Amino acid sequence: MALESRITQEEIKKEPEKPIDREKTCPLLLRVFTTNSGRHHRVDEFSRGNVPSSELQIYTWMDATLKELTGLVKEVYPEARKKGTHFSFAIVFPDPRGKMYKLKDIGSTVSGRKGPDDSMTLQSQRFQIGDYLDIAITPPNRAPPLSTRMRPF
Repeated sequence: MALESRITQEEIKKEPEKPIDREKTCPLLLRVFTTNSGRHHRVDEFSRGNVPSSELQIYTWMDATLKELTGLVKEVYPEARKKGTHFSFAIVFPDPRGKMYKLKDIGSTVSGRKGPDDSMTLQSQRFQIGDYLDIAITPPNRAPPLSTRMRPF
């Protein structure tokens, strides 16, 4: 008689996030790069020790949500406070097989609206200390560019 496992791969991947006590845990320095063009920075802009000039430095914790990070960016950029402004988040990390960086889209938020990615945390997206966060900001009067996985064809 054969036994069959009823645990799916998604259940295995979903490790419960350990709550972080922000009173006892030291925050990390999150290096954030923003664009107002609605597109993320090119990966080659992070090569050879260079980084884009539009850097924000934020002290936060691994349980920071995308909505929380959106609020911090809006404090610095008043033009991003308009209702309907779209924020697209990506993690930029070194490619372990080379000297290049890779970019991984992790979610998006919209100013003034609730969305499915609002409660997503850095930890849940496997962010590691030393990675960068790239945020493409799109004003409310322009539609965000289609990502490669959202193509209409």
